Amino acid sequence: MRRATNVRCCVVCRRAGPKTSFWRVVRDHGSGLVQLDEGMGRSAYLCPTADCLKLARKKRRLGRSLRCAMDDGIYDLLEARLEPGQSAPD
Repeated sequence: MRRATNVRCCVVCRRAGPKTSFWRVVRDHGSGLVQLDEGMGRSAYLCPTADCLKLARKKRRLGRSLRCAMDDGIYDLLEARLEPGQSAPD
């Protein structure tokens, strides 16, 4: 039986899918900096939707998954990546 490769899960809605269908947030193991899409270290994956982004911010899911304090700047960068007309509801 063949295993699916590169399957990841959203930290908010727990939807599983190919890792290319998620945003990747990384806490670099060397510097401890949190960055998007690159670096090696602890990673968390998030659906690229306004609903998952809103809940991740509200319930601090990324910080909990990465085991660090999250700066609002990361959430702002992710919100800027949303497709036009798909802003995160308040």
